[in-house]
Amino acid sequence: MPPTPSAVPRAGYLGPEGTFSEEALLGDIDGTAVKPVALETIRDAVMAVRDGGVEWSLVPIENSIEGSVTVTLDALAGDASEVAIVGEAVLPVRHCLIARTPLELAQIEAIVSHPHVPGQCTRFLHEQLPHARVVAATSTAEAVRLVAEDEPDRAGGMGGGKWAAIGTRLAAELYGCTVIAEGIQDREDNKTRFVWLARADSSTGAPPLRSPAGPGRKTSLVFWGPGADRAGWLVLCLDEFARRAINLTKIESRPMRERLGHYMFFVDLEGSLADDVVSEAVAGLRAMCEQVRVLGSYPAARETPNG
Repeated sequence: MPPTPSAVPRAGYLGPEGTFSEEALLGDIDGTAVKPVALETIRDAVMAVRDGGVEWSLVPIENSIEGSVTVTLDALAGDASEVAIVGEAVLPVRHCLIARTPLELAQIEAIVSHPHVPGQCTRFLHEQLPHARVVAATSTAEAVRLVAEDEPDRAGGMGGGKWAAIGTRLAAELYGCTVIAEGIQDREDNKTRFVWLARADSSTGAPPLRSPAGPGRKTSLVFWGPGADRAGWLVLCLDEFARRAINLTKIESRPMRERLGHYMFFVDLEGSLADDVVSEAVAGLRAMCEQVRVLGSYPAARETPNG
């Protein structure tokens, strides 16, 4: 059901305080215009929109090094079909190695962070911390909080102060920790793309942004069908866009979670569903597929340089 109107609209994000998601949210909107709501997982942030707990959520969907955030894709294609993408934001991401107290790298026995993060720091981890095991947390800020509180039971049996987190400098400050190394990501131009979500049947639209979005528009789709068993079916599907000169900025497959070899295909394209050529291409795609779902047609982000 749509959210119940409140005095200050709510915007969900992956918490707790100090995550990159919170940084992206507060950088994209005026914090006095909405009430930020920290949620435990990315899926929780998506489902809070579906269930009416918040008007919007901002969730990560793609990183320039590690690729797609599959939990976001799977939720949008699965249980959250009532949720639509209404905007996007791109955040430069700079990772810090953080401990409760100052440590030498050789002292660190394990690293805790969100599962999507270690792959963005592969070179540093392999070269500087080959002896340390990697343990998952629900978010980068939760990893820092675990380090700060020294909670071994929630972090895979670690303890004794000989473990560290990968997270934001803000999280280190919030939880009273020490930054051991900064900028440990593999590339200086590391960026994460976030998407704004709202219920498709809501009239709220996109949240009140600090600055206008870029001039372009994007449309995101997911499709699947029994034709995938036929040779050339995917080529024919993509030809609906190619012969209309529609640029695809992303395409990838995800398992249908039914049986091996059955996939759904996610596509991002330049243009709006209001454009005749885009709507014609989607109509042509529907004729060949069991299901075509428009995840959103929205303003493209205005990218900011790394800072």
